[in-house]
Amino acid sequence: MLMTTQRSILRLTLISWLAFAIWGCVGTTKTTSTNPDAPAIMTQPANISVTIGQTATFSVVAAGTAPLAYQWQKNNASISGATSASYTTPATVSGDNNANFRVIVSNSAGSMTSSSATLTVLALPVAPSITTQPANQAVNAGQTATFSVVATGTAQLGYQWQKNTVNIPGATSASYTTPATTPADNGAVFRVVITNPVNSITSNSATLTVNAAVAVHTDVLTFHNDNLRTGQNLTESILTPANVKSQTFGLLHNLSVDGKVDAEPLYLSQLSVNGAAHNVVFVVTEHDSVYAFDSDTGMQLWKVSLLGSGETTSDNRGCGQVSPEIGITSTPVIDRAAGAHGTMYVVAMSKSASTYFQRLHALDVTSGAELLGGPIAVQASYSGTGANSSGGQVVFDPKQYKERAGLLLLNGVVYTSWASHCDINPYTAWIIGYNASTLAKTSVLNLTPNGSEGSIWQSGGGLAADTQGNIYALIANGSFETTLDTNGFPNKQDYGNAFVKVSTTNNALQLADYFNMSNTTSESSADADLGSGGAMVLPDAAFGTGGTLHLAVGAGKDGHIYVVDRNNLGKFSASSNNVYQDLPGALPNGVWGVPAYFNNTVYFCDQNNTLKSFAISNGKLSTTPAHTGASFTYPGALPSISANGSSNGIVWAIENTGTAVLHAFLASDLTQELYNSNQAAGSRDHFGSGNKFITPMIADGKVFAATTNSVAVFGLLP
Repeated sequence: MLMTTQRSILRLTLISWLAFAIWGCVGTTKTTSTNPDAPAIMTQPANISVTIGQTATFSVVAAGTAPLAYQWQKNNASISGATSASYTTPATVSGDNNANFRVIVSNSAGSMTSSSATLTVLALPVAPSITTQPANQAVNAGQTATFSVVATGTAQLGYQWQKNTVNIPGATSASYTTPATTPADNGAVFRVVITNPVNSITSNSATLTVNAAVAVHTDVLTFHNDNLRTGQNLTESILTPANVKSQTFGLLHNLSVDGKVDAEPLYLSQLSVNGAAHNVVFVVTEHDSVYAFDSDTGMQLWKVSLLGSGETTSDNRGCGQVSPEIGITSTPVIDRAAGAHGTMYVVAMSKSASTYFQRLHALDVTSGAELLGGPIAVQASYSGTGANSSGGQVVFDPKQYKERAGLLLLNGVVYTSWASHCDINPYTAWIIGYNASTLAKTSVLNLTPNGSEGSIWQSGGGLAADTQGNIYALIANGSFETTLDTNGFPNKQDYGNAFVKVSTTNNALQLADYFNMSNTTSESSADADLGSGGAMVLPDAAFGTGGTLHLAVGAGKDGHIYVVDRNNLGKFSASSNNVYQDLPGALPNGVWGVPAYFNNTVYFCDQNNTLKSFAISNGKLSTTPAHTGASFTYPGALPSISANGSSNGIVWAIENTGTAVLHAFLASDLTQELYNSNQAAGSRDHFGSGNKFITPMIADGKVFAATTNSVAVFGLLP
């Protein structure tokens, strides 16, 4: 019994142990549950461009615990049925342009919104079509002709002009200008092939008629030919690079006068004097005389003195700049339409005992007779506390000034500007305007009214003006406040050593904008200012930038060329020159003169250095100019240009030496000197002593060069 019981107990124990073992194994097994991962966007939808009518497919790549759900949205509104990782639009319409698409990706752990992608819907490409066909052109031999077309169609449009059905190399713009024409071009036909990615089209043919060359008469009415002061005469059909050489070109006459000629001569073609037509050159002298000569024969037509009764010319006022006498220093200005025959406006200085006069004269160009009840004495005052002020008014004292810069005739007003005698105080910077029809004073501006100095000298260069009626000038050393008002202007309105823009709206002179270099006060203190140079306005043009630029340029004693944006000259900053373009060291010896302009090129000459040409590309002057082999002593050279349109360009410059030298260079390559007046044997073309700041004037096949007592006339030899 015991054995049986023991066996039973053992059996139960074994069974219990096995059960425990089995239960323990089961009971100790761990069960783990993993949290789901929220969505993450690995690749965002991308912007898409399609042509109207096409579909666009936006896609996203996302990660996260499955299953992932997608909901696409257009402009933040859910799109019905757009629940996949990609979404394809219906055929697009113009209203879909710039629509934004995004997708919300979600799962049990959360959601994430993608970046927005933009849909651009492009119009269907359109083949080119011509809205304005090229027109027939008629020119005189030696002139250029321009053919133009206006076309529409999907960009980019390509152009290829043809002459007599043959492609013209490089003629790939919407217009084409021929080289200077010859009689052989008569009857040539021009057309243009226009292409784009869709198709091409050929324009109608236009015929070129070339007539025999005729004389184009030119007037030179103001300093450097125009109010921009470019110095270019683009109507010169007689002088060419081929015939300006010592074998065929030289001195024709030398017109003797009674004093120094510091002003540029002026010229009227086919002017009726005493019943006969003459090509007249006008010469003014420091002896207060005005001459009119027939430029073809050298005959004196008339002469007048602008001295008042009992008066003499001024002494040099203790300054050697204009010596030994001061009479007419600045270049006059002519209005051929004013008065019965045309009017010349001239400023003359004189004295009676110890009383000095500055007067503005209006002269009949056919006789020199005084007009408009003139002359009128230059008198002015201006609100301020600067040099020579009294009772809050700065007073213009005629003995302290000379009129050096050329006169400006702008919108019926003659503008004068005033320079000191050396740096002999007191003086300030004046611009004074006079009505050209009455000689009544219209407006006065003083640019250093609460300081001193700061005159307008410009080595004889005239005040420049743009077509919007703004005046530009370079101011000599003088007061300038580096403390600026809230508009960025000096707080006492003094603009010494500045490049200024002056508004003439309603004939009222008002400072509109300015530029001063960062070291302006130290330059003024060192007499290294801008005032020795003159401003030149560049013709409005794209200059390779694709948009019209409005620029002006100037340089003075500091060796820089400053190019300003006429819409924003730059004002003053103590840390930088905030100017459109600054070329430091471009004119290392400093400029005492003015530049010239022709065919997207600016010409400058610093003293004791070469004449340089700065080509304009992409709206900026080149930093590596071409230059002449010849060097020009003080004050350098004031160049002028003759050309027939855009062809036959010649740069003329006078060397101020004991025997003056007239030079002619090829405008497109200054390394090629065409002529100088020392080349002919036997001193044939020597024309007199050199004189400072002499600007050659070119008209109707002749070049006029002033000396200390004459004006030389050069042209084709008989």
